[in-house]
Amino acid sequence: MNAQVEFPQGFLWGTATAAHQVEGNNINSDVWVLEHVPGTPYAEPSGDACDHYHRYREDIALLAELGFNTYRFSIEWARIEPEEGEFSRAILEHYRDMLRACHEHGITPMVTFHHFTSPRWLIASGGWESRNTPDKFARYCERTTEYLGDLIGAACTINEANIASLITKLGYGPPIEQIHEAPWWSAAARAFGLRRNQLAPFLYALSPKAIDTVLTAHRQAVEAIKAGRGNFPVGITLALQDIQAIEDGETVAAQLRHEINDIFLEGLQGDDFVGVQTYTRTRVGPEAFYLTKKAWS
Repeated sequence: MNAQVEFPQGFLWGTATAAHQVEGNNINSDVWVLEHVPGTPYAEPSGDACDHYHRYREDIALLAELGFNTYRFSIEWARIEPEEGEFSRAILEHYRDMLRACHEHGITPMVTFHHFTSPRWLIASGGWESRNTPDKFARYCERTTEYLGDLIGAACTINEANIASLITKLGYGPPIEQIHEAPWWSAAARAFGLRRNQLAPFLYALSPKAIDTVLTAHRQAVEAIKAGRGNFPVGITLALQDIQAIEDGETVAAQLRHEINDIFLEGLQGDDFVGVQTYTRTRVGPEAFYLTKKAWS
C-alpha cells in the first residue's frame, strides 16, 4: 500500500511557457530574424505558434481546471520596447490582463523578464556583448515593473542564464567556432547590419565578456525590480546539469561544472531564489572535450 504524500501548505504546483514559443508573431525579436535567414538552424519558423497571445484567458482557465495554482510565463521585451526607448502601453496592458486572469483563477503568476529572445534593436547595437546592455535591460525591467508589479507573484530576471555554455560545452550543438563560421551566422549578422564577429544574441552568449554582461544585467535587473511596485521574490533560473565523472573523468567534470554551473551560481548571492532546471545527467570521462568536438566534425 502506497503512503500518501502530503505537500506543505502554500506549495506551488505549476506549469510554464516561453512567450516566443507560444504567443506567435514575435516579429520584433532577434529569434524571429534568425528563424528566417538562409540556412537557419531552426527547424521551422515560430509563426502563429499556438496563438497564446490571443488565447491566454482560455489557456489560463484550463490551467486552473487542471488543478495548477501557479503559472510561470515570460513577457516579451521585443513587444514592450519594439524600438529603443519606445514603450508600448498597449502591450503592457495586454500583459496586465494576463496577470489579472491568473488572479481571477486563483493562480499565482510568476513573470520571466527574459526568456532567450531579445529585441532586434538590442542585437543591432551589440547584443549581449555590449557594455550598455545591462543598463537597457534594467530600464526595461524598471518600466515594466512600474506598470505590472502590483500583480506579480514572483519574478525571474533571466531564464537559464547559462544556456549558451551548456549547449556548446556539452555537445548539444556545434562548437561555437563552428557556429561562427557557418553561412547562416554571416547571413544573420548582415540582417542586423553587423559584421560576423559583432553578432551576439543571447543563445550564443558564451564569451567571458558575454557571461559578465548577462550576470551584470541580472544584478541590475534585480535592483530595478525590487525598487518598483509590488513586494515579491526575485531571482533567476539556471539549467543546472547533473555532471557525473566516470573512468578517471573527475578533472574534466570539475572543469565543466565550473564553466556551466559555478560561474553563474557565484554571481547570485543575495537573490531570493535560484530556479533549478535539470533535464538529464551527463557522464564525463577524461576525453569529454574530444568526444564533444568529434561528434560535430
